[in-house]
Amino acid sequence: MRMQEDEDRSVGVEDNIDKSFLISVPDNSNLVGETKIDTHRTKVQWKRKSVVTLSLTILTSSQAILIVWSKRAGKYEYSVTTANFLVETLKCAISLLALARLWNKQGVTDDNRLTTTLNEVIVYPIPAVLYLIKNLLQYYIFAYVDAPGYQILKNFNIISTGVLYRIILKKRLSEIQWAAFILLTAGCTTAQLNSNSDHVLQTPFQGWVMAIVMALLSGFAGVYTEAIIKKRPSRDINVQNFWLYIFGMGFNAVAILVQDFDAVMNKGFFHGYSFVTVLMIFNHALSGIAVSMVMKYADNIVKVYSTSVAMILTAIVSVFLFGFHLSLAFFLGTIVVSVAIYLHSAGKIQR
Repeated sequence: MRMQEDEDRSVGVEDNIDKSFLISVPDNSNLVGETKIDTHRTKVQWKRKSVVTLSLTILTSSQAILIVWSKRAGKYEYSVTTANFLVETLKCAISLLALARLWNKQGVTDDNRLTTTLNEVIVYPIPAVLYLIKNLLQYYIFAYVDAPGYQILKNFNIISTGVLYRIILKKRLSEIQWAAFILLTAGCTTAQLNSNSDHVLQTPFQGWVMAIVMALLSGFAGVYTEAIIKKRPSRDINVQNFWLYIFGMGFNAVAILVQDFDAVMNKGFFHGYSFVTVLMIFNHALSGIAVSMVMKYADNIVKVYSTSVAMILTAIVSVFLFGFHLSLAFFLGTIVVSVAIYLHSAGKIQR
């Protein structure tokens, strides 16, 4: 009888020990689940950034080539303003199609509805005007530079973007990144050196002025647009794109009336268009969408450096398409710019 009581008592103690052990061990199942979700979200974001950045690099590398290729006898037979208008229209249509798909899948929410306040919309005309001027200059600069030279000079965007990034968005850059900007300037200049002519630089003065103006316009428009897009992170990017492109269409329509009204009325809206022109318009539209995606999910610095990588692809393709000769200066300048790209990436301030 006493042995039976001792056995029952020992079983009771064991039960108590087991229960107390279970109570003392924390339940980490939720923590593990949250960690897995965060890891998955990080992988998705990284994959999204990689895809849009790679897409932008490829599209940008072919952009200059298509613009040069669309010329006939050294001139644009089509209306540049109508081409720009169609680019904005196509981007707006793509944004609407993406929204329609989202509405069908998730329904209309506060973050993806088109209706909004005046305060949210009123900021979009500024970058729309800046992009209009910059895009028009983009065509006319090719009277002074070739496609690889354009891509080299386009890297001045990085300098203007870096400075404006610090001023407007209050983002701090490391000393290594500022040094990368100086190297970038040196690389762009080196690539333009011309040893076979009395002119020190391949690009004439007018080309440099247009390149610098384009860099300032592109840098300010890019940083300003990023500030708008990231001001409301939850807002769907396609809604933000829609309002930006609507104003872009409006300003480009005004440009048509001012610059090419007679030509459009006498020859038609699509006069001088070719298959290459259509390809160029689609390229510009997809590039614009890719730029906005990079701004939404990365930043302007990623954008301008991805377009810098495109200069190498442009130069290689131009060798076969236009008989472009890779001079020693261009080769050295490309190396310097590539080093600047690496230094800027390596010198990012850890937050």
